[in-house]
Amino acid sequence: MMELFLQLDTWAALITLTFLEIILGIDNIIFISISSNKLPEHQRKKATMTGLALAMITRVILLFSISYLTKMSAPLFTIHTSWFQAGVSIQSLILFLGGVFLIFKSTKEIRQKMEESQLKTEVKNSKKFSLSKVIFQIILIDIVFSFDSILTAVGMTNGIDGAFTIMIISVIISMVIMMAFANPVNKFVSKNPTIQMLALSFLILIGFMLITEGAHLSNILIFNNLVGSIPKGYLYFAIVFSLGVEFLNMSITKNNRETPSKN
Repeated sequence: MMELFLQLDTWAALITLTFLEIILGIDNIIFISISSNKLPEHQRKKATMTGLALAMITRVILLFSISYLTKMSAPLFTIHTSWFQAGVSIQSLILFLGGVFLIFKSTKEIRQKMEESQLKTEVKNSKKFSLSKVIFQIILIDIVFSFDSILTAVGMTNGIDGAFTIMIISVIISMVIMMAFANPVNKFVSKNPTIQMLALSFLILIGFMLITEGAHLSNILIFNNLVGSIPKGYLYFAIVFSLGVEFLNMSITKNNRETPSKN
């Protein structure tokens, strides 16, 4: 075991995979933050920590089920028509349904925020949502995000000595780091309505990415054109770029408020 960590390749894989797990976990933190904000303030921290703990447990369980996950890529059924072909597997179904759920949930939240004032929304949600209901929603989306994350990790560590140990350690380290920053992120999102709207828009993009990933795993052909997956790097670059622009706008607005008018 110790000899494994004397190899440079092990540390390179561990650092790279941990960083990747944190990046892939950003969407999880966003969803958990938005869901926990439905609760009274004194329950939000508990919901956030519970959600991230469940995400870590889910990922570890999935890692121990790698051999079963590999079998889940086999098609459950196939579809053949003159213009549409697909071999649908459990993997692709999980990603597809998770993407649909994210788009539905995010669109519903955006519509709610546009139709009602923030105060009325908070009062309504505090009465409507319970801690158990929010945690149940978090568990459902944790399964989807964890599934996608583990498939990525397995692909990255394929052929590396001690791959399973590296994946377990990287998942634990990344989740501990996310737990440390989750509550500050949660408070920041809840205090800035524009960031909330931007985060919900990100979740729609991520949902669309999961749908295309599921379609790609199903080898869907539409008029003999294979549906490709969206590179995650493009998506996360768009998210970081958009956040950077929004932070600049917030900084300019703050400076304008603090600077006294010369007129």
